[in-house]
Amino acid sequence: MSTDTQLQFVETPHPARTPPDQIATSIVNPVFGRVFTDHMVTIKWTDRLGWHDARVEPRRPFQIDPACSVLHYAQEIFEGMKAYRSVGGEILLFRPLENARRFRASAARMSMAELPEALFLQAVEALVRTDRNWVPGGDGSLYLRPFMFASESFLGVRASSEYVFCVIACPVGPYFKAGKTAVNVWVSDQYTRAAPGGTGAAKCGGNYAASLIAQTEASAKGCDQVVFLDAAEHRWIEELGGMNVFFVMDDGSLLTPPLSGTILPGITRASIIELSKRDGIAVSEVPYVFDAWRTDAGSGRVKEAFACGTAAVVTAIGQVRHAGGEFTIGHGDEGEVTRHIRTLLTGIQRGKIADPFGWAHRVK
Repeated sequence: MSTDTQLQFVETPHPARTPPDQIATSIVNPVFGRVFTDHMVTIKWTDRLGWHDARVEPRRPFQIDPACSVLHYAQEIFEGMKAYRSVGGEILLFRPLENARRFRASAARMSMAELPEALFLQAVEALVRTDRNWVPGGDGSLYLRPFMFASESFLGVRASSEYVFCVIACPVGPYFKAGKTAVNVWVSDQYTRAAPGGTGAAKCGGNYAASLIAQTEASAKGCDQVVFLDAAEHRWIEELGGMNVFFVMDDGSLLTPPLSGTILPGITRASIIELSKRDGIAVSEVPYVFDAWRTDAGSGRVKEAFACGTAAVVTAIGQVRHAGGEFTIGHGDEGEVTRHIRTLLTGIQRGKIADPFGWAHRVK
């Protein structure tokens, strides 16, 4: 069984690469998650061989058996990360080893094969190097989607003995509608995202599947995102459908729900906490009840609120709608603290400002 943390990748160039002029057109304001690069990376795992058969090859559909276990038992995990083109032309990844560590933790929770961090990074870099012409400049980025699924064909409730790891990529612009400085959110009092002892801290597809009905409800209410409350009491704020949440208090401090096992440990979330503490901004990771949010927004104790994640980056929350009515955060637009944090974070990600933490990883 292979225990290597580095593998030799077999590279098969695409026989009909997208022409440079077509790439240039494709990476100008692309719709999020709709335009994909020419190649993908795959690595296989079996209980007999371990990690093997590492390839960089043309992007193509998978051929799977109808009894493929992912279709029946949902053993699947993924990551979201981005590659940026700096003003000097370098390609940067933002804290990729944190994605690798979270991917491994998700695999452990889902009883899947654990991909070594070094091999995760090797795979991501291999795809970025091969499709480097797809990395936009300016405010765009190349969204990277590493994922893994159970590939053994069988029926029976047990962990698979075979897995496929893959990385695909797509050039992206803003996650929310371009030019929108604040989003509206719907607080779900009927559906929950995760429960204690469940998979809330793992980045698995099942969590997102369970959230879609609430997101559909939010859209019907004219909102961009859904806010989930805790499963036990339906009182405590946890996170949004695909991102973490912060509150800016009137004393300038930040408040965010704690990682209790039901919330995804966001890398953007962790970075904001570190950046804020460096700048002398107090950050409290404490439970926050929805009724308090509504009251504090009305009194001005909560000045701003924002969502954060790889896709959304840092996005202000302007209006909150719920079964009992609605309320506005501050002036309903992006506030000063939210803007400051977003500017700092994106500046480091794109190599525009000094990186005191060494978070920007250069792809050689």
